[in-house]
Amino acid sequence: MQRKEFLKKSALAGAGSMFLPSLTGFSSQKISASDQINIGAIGINGMGWGNTLKAVQVPGVNLVAVCDVDENVINRKLNSKQGAAFKDKVRIYKDYRKMLEQKDIDVVYIGTPDHWHALMMIDAVAAGKHVYVEKPVGNSIGECEAMIAAQKKYGRIVQVGQWQRSSLHFKEAMAFVHSGKLGPIRTVKVFCYQGWMRPAGKVADSNPPKGVDYDAWLGPAPKVPFNSSRYHFHFRWFWDYAGGLMTDWGVHLLDYALIGMKASLPKSIVGLGGQFAYPNLSQETPDTLTTLYEFDKFNLVWDSAMGIDNGSYGRDHGISFIGNYGTLILDRNGWEVIEEKRSSKKVLVPLQEGKDDGPAAHHVNFMQAIRENKPEILACNVAEAAHVAKVAQMGNISFKSNQKLTWDAAKNQFTDSSINESHLMKAYHNGYKLPS
Repeated sequence: MQRKEFLKKSALAGAGSMFLPSLTGFSSQKISASDQINIGAIGINGMGWGNTLKAVQVPGVNLVAVCDVDENVINRKLNSKQGAAFKDKVRIYKDYRKMLEQKDIDVVYIGTPDHWHALMMIDAVAAGKHVYVEKPVGNSIGECEAMIAAQKKYGRIVQVGQWQRSSLHFKEAMAFVHSGKLGPIRTVKVFCYQGWMRPAGKVADSNPPKGVDYDAWLGPAPKVPFNSSRYHFHFRWFWDYAGGLMTDWGVHLLDYALIGMKASLPKSIVGLGGQFAYPNLSQETPDTLTTLYEFDKFNLVWDSAMGIDNGSYGRDHGISFIGNYGTLILDRNGWEVIEEKRSSKKVLVPLQEGKDDGPAAHHVNFMQAIRENKPEILACNVAEAAHVAKVAQMGNISFKSNQKLTWDAAKNQFTDSSINESHLMKAYHNGYKLPS
């Protein structure tokens, strides 16, 4: 890129923290022409559009291109109230590779289904673009490794959409966990109960809707007939494209379990579950899953269920660090500490509500890292995101293989060679290849 100088400057002078409660403090700041950052967005349905709108709230960030294989999505978003400001100012693409050729694009936002994340991110950094990619980073352990290698090779700044890392109350809760006040922590429970989530009903295969390039939507995934129950939001429930709740919400929540315990990768993994809530709806991933991860000095439990909101501690999601003196419970609404009844230690902490805008702060942090050319200040770089994505995928692999798995940290693979051959990397189809 020829515009390196403006990428080294900060348009956020005086805003040293990545945990900014809002963007209003920068609304009147004047941004010079050389400080402008131009973004192109690939996949603008759902989170892809939400991320794009958050990004352009950062002063000096401009949307100059959008790309989606569904022209109905493009028309709907650009004709919406929120998209009207961009309608006549952006270039429109169906092929992301063509968008990457647009020279004035500095940053690429990737909000596609999971099975596209790795290839698009690698192609984007190879084209000299910085990248914001939705979580999970990869759809397999092998893809995660390839994405780390690509970021290192091309030296671009890559932020992953695990925005809870930019939310202040999450960081405050981690400081309490790391203080030792809870005493020895032997068990960490991560729970995700999502009553509103349900797969689509089973329907017959059909032709893709008019305006949809279905072959491009499939990309490296196996060729199958179009079925509306696998499309848009519902891609999450099919192994070809994603990993169910474990990789959808799990990378957010397991992330803080690992941060809290300063944990690397587990020694063994056992995943048990099935399609218990919606056996008659269209899904492959489990709607109910319990996974036990064994670490050196503690156990980590993942507990998820679709169709139920009443999870642990009266919450529908969260992380609980269970110590000898108390239990810290953390979710997107805040954190608190419940004292252990038999303990003489006084560690009670009433609910500390989260009040900052974590998603907005995540994009501020990303743009600051680009402008100051400081990848080290990123809230969630690709290596950190790959760490938790691999842990989530380990749980899914144990469930799919119906066996307890052991991880060989020295070799960075499972001890079972057949599992490595069948599950470490997903095969690419339709002429697509993941660069080595």
